[in-house]
Amino acid sequence: MRVAKEKAIPTNAAENTTITPEKEGSSTTSGQKNKQGWIQNIPARYVVAFIGFLGFVNIYALRVNLNIAIVAMVNKSAVTITNKSMSHDCPDERMKNSTQNNEKDGEFVWDETQQGLILGFFFFGYVITQLPGGRIAEKVGGKWLFGLGVLCTAILTLLTPLAARLSMISFIAVRVLEGLGEIFPGHPWPSCMHRMLQGVTFPAMHAMIARWSPKSERGMLTAFIYSGSQLGTVISMPISAFLCDSEFLGGWPSVFYVFGTIGCLWFVLWAVFVYDTPRDHPRISKDELIYILEDQGEEKTHKRPPIQWKVVLTSVPVWILVITHLGQNWGFYTLLIELPSYLNNILHIDIKDNGVLSALPYLLQCIFGLVGGFTADILRKKKLLNNTIIRKTSNSIAFAGTGICLLSVTWAGCNHVQSILSFSLGMAFNGLIASGFMVTHMDMAPDFAGTLMGMTNGVANLAGILAPYAVGIITEHKQTLHQWNIVFYISACVYFFTGALFMLFGTAELQPWGVAKVHDYCFVESQYKNIQEVDDDKTGS
Repeated sequence: MRVAKEKAIPTNAAENTTITPEKEGSSTTSGQKNKQGWIQNIPARYVVAFIGFLGFVNIYALRVNLNIAIVAMVNKSAVTITNKSMSHDCPDERMKNSTQNNEKDGEFVWDETQQGLILGFFFFGYVITQLPGGRIAEKVGGKWLFGLGVLCTAILTLLTPLAARLSMISFIAVRVLEGLGEIFPGHPWPSCMHRMLQGVTFPAMHAMIARWSPKSERGMLTAFIYSGSQLGTVISMPISAFLCDSEFLGGWPSVFYVFGTIGCLWFVLWAVFVYDTPRDHPRISKDELIYILEDQGEEKTHKRPPIQWKVVLTSVPVWILVITHLGQNWGFYTLLIELPSYLNNILHIDIKDNGVLSALPYLLQCIFGLVGGFTADILRKKKLLNNTIIRKTSNSIAFAGTGICLLSVTWAGCNHVQSILSFSLGMAFNGLIASGFMVTHMDMAPDFAGTLMGMTNGVANLAGILAPYAVGIITEHKQTLHQWNIVFYISACVYFFTGALFMLFGTAELQPWGVAKVHDYCFVESQYKNIQEVDDDKTGS
């Protein structure tokens, strides 16, 4: 039997809902069966998770393409002339073979600090939409907020080359001011707006996961959906490098055209097959719906109450989560944004190999994240460890492992193999955050997971602005191993410090303010009764 769309019954101020089935044999029912076919045999929560996973593939493909493209966009010859302190600590193997030294020079004369600003300002609009995005997702649902965020990002990405060619100042200006609605007359307007719109995606998805995931599968589903961010990085970096090195659509502009188009196509899948909650889904089975609601236990009401801001803002576990998230993003964005520049400027790896090698760490991060999520769920189902110990252990391994591997990069010097292995192993350890602090928003406050994610991610993404700028200042006119080692020392220390804070003071226990305050949960039980009554009626008829 199939459960149709729920219909709201305004019995009281609470948004109690019930589920009633469509009449069998109706044109709608038969039409849906013919249209959906095989997809009806797949649990609805897995369909939502898979398309959400593809959504994050697109989000990160759209996010990191500039990190590779900027290597091709910059006129390195012109920048080098002004860079009097440029060092050649590591030998440039490309100089030994003239056929390998035909790298095209870009059209923009941006020094290291300017490049850091360009990459950092990418996050201004992203930061300010985090908290509003979380609350909106909890109030109206995450489907359209997430979907339209990705769609608009994709459309505006298509216009990015036009904005970049105007000038560096206008490029930065539109990235910031468009997010605030202040458009310069006559200026193209894609760059910041698409980052601002991306700002709603993580809070919106966190809110949806809280509604769709049984507690016993939360670690795995969260790890799987967010692993799309690593896979998007893995896919986009080598493809971006290949496109930059080609003549297709002018070289580097094709990066934005290709990934922008793919993002638009993804939106169609999301709009057709995804629904805000299990109770909204017309094709979910009765057994799956009951399983999700029963497994969520006291979380299952999913009402839309006002958040208790005073309690939240004075909660020690919340601020520990904020600091932990900030520490993760500082180290992560240092690598995500600056690794291609390090490989190019210090290790002298050409852009095509650069794209592949820059992507390798994120492939391992994706794999380790999935394994970690699966392992965490097994430990929780078998009750071998409590939830807080699981989250703290995963997070401690992730942060400590990444920090140690960043230190090993400083010991590697010009050794290409050791450097790449250190980066790769570091990001592999980092994948365990998916079963560490990244899940605790839902553990602590399932009814406010979107808001809590918006709060921590909003503060944490200040690192997306500050980290590239700091790298630019440290390495400006000093592209040396010594200066880059300072960058890696700072990131390692940040990981050690914030990881220790979460280990000592963090928690994954459900907070008293974390679920809607209701008098009872009888309306959920009435849903079960309603389903049973419909089955009895059908049996008797």
